[in-house]
Amino acid sequence: MELAEKVSQLPAATGVYLFKDALGKVIYVGKANSLRQRVRSYFAEGRWQDAKTGTLVREAADVETIVVDTENEALALENNLIKQHQPRFNVLLRDD
Repeated sequence: MELAEKVSQLPAATGVYLFKDALGKVIYVGKANSLRQRVRSYFAEGRWQDAKTGTLVREAADVETIVVDTENEALALENNLIKQHQPRFNVLLRDD
């Protein structure tokens, strides 16, 4: 399934999303109240206002989502996944 098709089928639920490169390595972790809306926003025209976002979207080959019940759960999971995977596009919450 192509990334654009996968994005259109994401759940409109609270959770965490992981962008992965062509090798399956996690390159960015984020959280959202609506996974579908948030991930889709990366691919909207004019969204690439900064170089980091443009590079992230160009390198993203896959997206994985994890649905949770609350925003607090999403925040905690995002924090843990950033520490676990240390994605290069996440700069906040990273433990050095």
